[in-house]
Amino acid sequence: MMQIARPSFPAKFRPRLLALIGLFLPLFTLAAHAQPRQHTNPLNLTPEVREAHVLFYNLDYDGALSRFEAIQRAHPQNPMATDYILMTVIFRELYHQDLLDTTYYAHDSFIFAKRSVTIPQATRDRIEQLTNSAVALCDQQIKANPNDADAWFARGYAKGMHASFITLADHSYVSAARQGLSSRNDSEEALRLDPDYADAKMAVGIQQFAVASLPRFLRIMIGITGVTGNKEKGLDLLRQCAAQGTVNRIECRTALSLFLRHDARYAEALTVQHGLAEEFPRDYLFRLEEANLSKDKGDGPAAIAIYQRVLEDARKPGYFTDPRLQMAYFGMAETQRGQNLHAEAAQNYLNAAAQPRCSEWIRRRAQLNAGQMFDLNHQRDKAVEQYKLASAAGGDQSQADTARKYLRSPYTGS
Repeated sequence: MMQIARPSFPAKFRPRLLALIGLFLPLFTLAAHAQPRQHTNPLNLTPEVREAHVLFYNLDYDGALSRFEAIQRAHPQNPMATDYILMTVIFRELYHQDLLDTTYYAHDSFIFAKRSVTIPQATRDRIEQLTNSAVALCDQQIKANPNDADAWFARGYAKGMHASFITLADHSYVSAARQGLSSRNDSEEALRLDPDYADAKMAVGIQQFAVASLPRFLRIMIGITGVTGNKEKGLDLLRQCAAQGTVNRIECRTALSLFLRHDARYAEALTVQHGLAEEFPRDYLFRLEEANLSKDKGDGPAAIAIYQRVLEDARKPGYFTDPRLQMAYFGMAETQRGQNLHAEAAQNYLNAAAQPRCSEWIRRRAQLNAGQMFDLNHQRDKAVEQYKLASAAGGDQSQADTARKYLRSPYTGS
């Protein structure tokens, strides 16, 4: 058999060849194992953080919080670890206050709502402390290294979370807009330093859309602070973040669905929301939002069917974590009302009001609406009973004037 000759180096060159291999082999090994720049804080990529986020997206806020607190103890100088806790504390409180019911924000009426929200002082204090702590850590890191994109992003993240809280809980629109602008500026700086820092596009996108959606007089007030907006730019930035982001991918899809719903682009919103509900089938809010969007789209039967499936799953022990069933009952009642199913709507308004952890705001809305359904069914005694409950002294008074009006004369549907 013919043997192929192997190339050989003269013996005098072999020591030099071995020396060169010894010099460059470690470099080749490092290159083979080097990780490309991930355009995010490395902490965001750890299994511990990902696992905690899954608990968060399944609304297990207590479970997520305990995980994030452990992460923060292990990384006390990393501002993202503090941001995780801030996010969880804020959203847990908003959920407990029924402030994550997206129907509340689908139209501009929430801006003028009389709703009063009572946040426990201890919770307010912790939100302020966490915000200040995260911002202070970022300030130190930016001072030490002005080119630290992770620090710029983390500071914008903390400010953006705090702006969301004071918007939803306190209706502090001008203060929130100023803080939102600061968050946007920090995020834009992160993008200037690293144009592929996709998560930073969320704050810019949300603020662009939100400001452009405000009523004209509020846009004028906020415009004095230098804040401007553009809806399509905002939506495009959210799409980019949803596709390429690391820590904000789910949040951007949630915001995208809400904003599309606000602009009555229901088919697009449903596509986004269905993907979220499929990815997190045990997220009560994601499932509920599919029904809400079907209702707003005008497909009442489909919406009712989804509400019913959500309520059926809620009866399965442990399927959802802390489901706030008043949202599902109220949404189904609204849909049945639109289908002229007045008796069924009245019953589900009552079901919503009867939930033990229903906020006073939703309870009195449900009582008022139940009274209206009873009036349309000529059950005046039952209607009066509900109007009295909705207008009772103490607690939330946002429905009181309307309820007293129908105590004087029956609701006729006009």
